[in-house]
Amino acid sequence: MARNSAMTRQWHILRDIDAARTGITIAKLAAARGAHQRTIRRDIEALANAGFSLYDEKVNGTTMWKLRSRPFRGLEDAGLSVMELCAMYFSRAMLTSLAGTPYRDDAERAFAKIERALPASCRKFLDGLPVAIKAKFAGRKKHDERKVREVVMRATEAMLNHRRVTMRYDSAASRRTKDYVVEPLRMSYAEGGTYLTAFVPEYGEMRHFAVERIRTLAIADETFAPRPLPAEPFANSLGVYSGTPERVELEFDASLADYVTNREWHKTQTFERRQDGSFVMRMDVSVDVPLRAWILGFGAAVRVVAPVRLAADILDQLEQARTRYMPRLTFEMLSAAATPVADRPTGSLPMRPLWRAS
Repeated sequence: MARNSAMTRQWHILRDIDAARTGITIAKLAAARGAHQRTIRRDIEALANAGFSLYDEKVNGTTMWKLRSRPFRGLEDAGLSVMELCAMYFSRAMLTSLAGTPYRDDAERAFAKIERALPASCRKFLDGLPVAIKAKFAGRKKHDERKVREVVMRATEAMLNHRRVTMRYDSAASRRTKDYVVEPLRMSYAEGGTYLTAFVPEYGEMRHFAVERIRTLAIADETFAPRPLPAEPFANSLGVYSGTPERVELEFDASLADYVTNREWHKTQTFERRQDGSFVMRMDVSVDVPLRAWILGFGAAVRVVAPVRLAADILDQLEQARTRYMPRLTFEMLSAAATPVADRPTGSLPMRPLWRAS
């Protein structure tokens, strides 16, 4: 905790120095942070050793601490290759496409500062990249951007200090608003939204919370010991779910061979190709909503081999979809049959048999 508190204090010190255009004294930094001046001096030394361009300067006989006005001078002197510039701007294009993410504005300002530090020739090259490099993300969640940003900032501060938080949450699963005391451990961006992974002491388990569904979040005084997390968020799911992985086996038609086999859907995937071009895909994932939606998206070109209960679920979904379509289509077909061909509107349904042998 002591080391983590020091890191948080040093981060605030760096921001205080950066915000002071004419510099700031040790005394003011100590007062702002509620710390002894000796502690602030050690913090400044630690920041300088970490590579931040801090320096002191006498102003009217008073020692003022400042950040160098050209922190990217090394970058400017070194220069960047064409491919490095493209990579940098492609990263920016991806970031911009994630409209509404809580870190977007800060990252945009960081990119702008880097661009200003580049030589004129590099900046001229960058001016032409917006047309050449783009990124597209679908399915972004709609939310109050300002509110989400505030929640993320508080949750991040609690994570850095290992402090529990109290929050009011609109649960999509139960369709109720609940009050939680949780231990925040990770912030993740996935499937068009930001998620807080936290341990819930009341239930003794890890849970994921959609940030836009958090109504209120307050940092408590109670601390906690960090718990281990998997290297990747939602590692067992094709979407934003957590669960125990199971062996899933799918049989695909040859028509989908290029599309499916040339993408990495999950790190555990394997393929077994057949002479007729069809193939079997196997992967160890949680059987959840994203998996079912993904399978249903391929329509009749895929069949679930295992597990059996997943195959039954998919069949049930297809039957429900068929039931929703058939009454409407049957009515339209019967109506069309009763209407002379010459009087049928352009684009109306053609006459087809209502049933056919399988």
